[in-house]
Amino acid sequence: MDKKLRVDKNKCIGCGTCVVLCPKTFQMGKDGKSEVINEKGDSEADIKNAIDSCPVGAISNK
Repeated sequence: MDKKLRVDKNKCIGCGTCVVLCPKTFQMGKDGKSEVINEKGDSEADIKNAIDSCPVGAISNK
């Protein structure tokens, strides 16, 4: 079973940390919240850092 990178829009506060850390993986959507644009856009280490750096824990990779 493949892991799926996702942003929980109900938790996301639109701080943009993930976009700064992984600009090839995340972008800010029209709703002002983060969204995944390319699951493999940045390195696994950078994506893990973005997941760990989210202040509200809105990003998961399950």
